Amino acid sequence: MDYQFDFGPVFAHWPELLQGTLLTVYLTAVATAIGLPIAAVLAAVRSYGPRLLGAIVGIYVEIIRNTPFLIQLYFAFFALPALGLRMTANTAAIAAMVVNLVAYAIEIVRAGLDAIPRGQIEAGRALGLGSLRILRHIVLIQALRVVYPALASQFVLQLLGSSLVSAIAAEELTAVANNIMIVTFRNFEVFGVITVVYLALSLLFRALLGTIHQRMFRWTT
Repeated sequence: MDYQFDFGPVFAHWPELLQGTLLTVYLTAVATAIGLPIAAVLAAVRSYGPRLLGAIVGIYVEIIRNTPFLIQLYFAFFALPALGLRMTANTAAIAAMVVNLVAYAIEIVRAGLDAIPRGQIEAGRALGLGSLRILRHIVLIQALRVVYPALASQFVLQLLGSSLVSAIAAEELTAVANNIMIVTFRNFEVFGVITVVYLALSLLFRALLGTIHQRMFRWTT
């Protein structure tokens, strides 16, 4: 093998790599901030709401979880404009990420809701608490403790899955890497560098979210 490794041309583009990394984190954070509250509401609807609404939510979950994220992304960016709904690449990326995240988070949150003993709900009703107060003060607090690790893992998966939004020209880390590769022709070096960046981001957020979990739920141990 006579290939000569040279990371210099890649590192010369560090401002673009940094910008792409920040956009990757931004897209993931915004999609998560929007998606998790929606998922919590829809999970409650599926667990405690009218049967018809629960069935509609269930259909949505099955459709999204059994179709590729890339197709959902293309639908948001290329298909919706036919209906008059045009979005920028970043907005379409966030919209598709929210739709995808919500479908998975619904099932995660619903599992946590179903883990709460029904006796506690009945006790809340006996104390005169309304349904919303029971859900907020009794059910959701305990359910969050149960599902937090799974939601944290889902955040990391969303972070890594955001690499697909480069397909609609959103300038996140993978798209930046493709642009640098075209300019430098250093394919191995470019993708070697962003592999390390994605790995570092994953480990960083796993550690950060793990620390938050320990501090938030210290009272349960």
